[in-house]
Amino acid sequence: MKKLLLIVALFSATSIFAQNVDDFIQLLKSDVQSNKIAIITEVMNFTDEQSEKFWPVYNEFSNELSKLGDKRITNIKDFAANYDSLTDEKANQLISNSFDYQEDRLDLNEDYFNKFSEALGPIVAAKYMQLERQIQLIIDLSINSNLPLAKKPGE
Repeated sequence: MKKLLLIVALFSATSIFAQNVDDFIQLLKSDVQSNKIAIITEVMNFTDEQSEKFWPVYNEFSNELSKLGDKRITNIKDFAANYDSLTDEKANQLISNSFDYQEDRLDLNEDYFNKFSEALGPIVAAKYMQLERQIQLIIDLSINSNLPLAKKPGE
């Protein structure tokens, strides 16, 4: 849990609009992935047998989550590019994309809970998905706290 707090501190010190959006995204991806593996290893405390079953499924899940995250990154970049000239139509499109991302991530989490369950049993899978959800919430908070709220041009 100490590492979760470290991630919060790391991300709270960075502002997406105070620096280049691409730099922020790269920092987020690299730091999250390295810290995430350490957190999972520490918190889950897998046996050797569980570890052999978990990591291949996790790598699959992580790749799918990364692909999904690219949709979110595209939407954030689109928001940043249109921030000073946001129209009603663009605001509708951006928020719709955000809702789609959230739904797709929930579907992915549900699908992989089933895969982790098959590999490790429902209790271990539930523990991991709780941890994964906590990490996702921290990342969401970091990203959202660094994004300005939408505004009408000229405000």
